[in-house]
Amino acid sequence: MRRLTFKGFERSNGTVGTRNFVGVISTVACANEVARWVSSSNGGVKAFWHGQGCAQTSPDLEIVTRTLISLGHHPNLAAVVLIGLGCESVSIDEVAKGISSSEKPVETITIQEVGGAKKAREIARSKISRLKSEFLPGRRREADVSNLLVGLKCGASDTTSGITANPALGRTVDMLIDEGASCVFGETTECIGAEDLIASRGGNRKVQKAIMCTVLGMEDRAKKMGVDMRGGQPTQGNIKGGLSTIEEKSLGAAVKIGSRKIQGVFPYGSRIVSKGLFMVDSPGREPEVLTGLVATGAQVVIFTTGRGAPQGFPFAPVIKITGNPKTAKTLADHIDLDVSGILRGEETLEQAGCDILEMAIAVASGRKTKAEKLGYEGSMNIYVTGPVI
Repeated sequence: MRRLTFKGFERSNGTVGTRNFVGVISTVACANEVARWVSSSNGGVKAFWHGQGCAQTSPDLEIVTRTLISLGHHPNLAAVVLIGLGCESVSIDEVAKGISSSEKPVETITIQEVGGAKKAREIARSKISRLKSEFLPGRRREADVSNLLVGLKCGASDTTSGITANPALGRTVDMLIDEGASCVFGETTECIGAEDLIASRGGNRKVQKAIMCTVLGMEDRAKKMGVDMRGGQPTQGNIKGGLSTIEEKSLGAAVKIGSRKIQGVFPYGSRIVSKGLFMVDSPGREPEVLTGLVATGAQVVIFTTGRGAPQGFPFAPVIKITGNPKTAKTLADHIDLDVSGILRGEETLEQAGCDILEMAIAVASGRKTKAEKLGYEGSMNIYVTGPVI
């Protein structure tokens, strides 16, 4: 039987990218503008910025540092330029050192040291130009699908999500895992109420315990705030879409991860180099969860939506799938694949799963998603749990 393949960019460390970018990463919120300036309208250059990096507790600074290093390792980046301010708590040198182990070139620019933002922009553009001439556009080569790590996300969910797009994606996940690919899901909040079912999928007792501890830990943090989760989870949009409780939302969300065993649970910002199906601890909100999924190394993210969610991500393509026929029509600018035929009895879940798989392979091989075409990829942040101090 012929193996499933895609066309990607081979890296010297053995990974394979679905895109070939020079990545610009801000190490602190104060450097975001320079990162934006040097990536705007600069083909082949993608920037990641965020609201973190300084005046935070040590545990959160560790999360931010880990996340930035993991993003720098991403297979879709051929080279990285780090931009910092100079007085932040996150060490740009530590981030650079962590990324350098990926065997890709890493350049650093510190705004205070070079003489201000304008000078930093000039230096960054010069460095980027040199890196582009060396690494872009690159050449795609056929690679086995086992090189893929696929992120799984659902957002702006409604009553159609749990009976159309999510279970169809679950079929896709099973096919990917059986082909040797790996998948990762997050959204710990949206496991609440379904944690027993999800934990029972753990590959061993240690994983089962880790799933339960992770979910209960997220719920406990919400309880300590002394407020009702309703309105935050499920969101007001979820409620308008017909979802009445977090349990109902979670049961619909859980089916997107298919039926294979979960091999491990990772902290937010971690890279995943093992094979199989994994969970990463994260919230459900798009700016943070997409960052968490891409930081694992996911070269493609598949994102199901009921009411319509437009967000993409700069370093990895995000495929939008809906089973809501109204959303498919009114938000056609954002939807890559319509599986609402399931509702009309025109398509089975298995057929829709195959369609999603075909789309994922095409996108991994270079087809642009709607979010990429629109440039709708600026909603990003890093998940932290402590205060700004």
